[in-house]
Amino acid sequence: MKSLEELRKIKERALERRSLAGAGARARITVAMGTCGIAAGARDTMKAILDEMERRQISDVVVTQTGCLGLCEYEPLVQIQVGESDIVTYGKIDASRVSTLIEKHLVNDEPVAEWQVQTG
Repeated sequence: MKSLEELRKIKERALERRSLAGAGARARITVAMGTCGIAAGARDTMKAILDEMERRQISDVVVTQTGCLGLCEYEPLVQIQVGESDIVTYGKIDASRVSTLIEKHLVNDEPVAEWQVQTG
């Protein structure tokens, strides 16, 4: 990188790609897949989310992954953002909780307060 202008162009391209990846999506689910998350079962959580989305035939939600969120004691961590609303971070979301989480938060628009982790 040689200039501030080059950095701006990189940022614009990244934002454009992010926008295209979520184009038409009403929500985004992100699973933390850092080493601590994987050790705690995040792969099984991700698989359960993808299976549940397929089972319910939900196609307007982007499912993605990120690295460590710095909340290792709450792994596996899942974040859900519906539209432009605030991101909700859930902790200890193993595969057995996925169906309930999808049903309540995505289908019925009722975030599960008792599973939320305060990040700020």
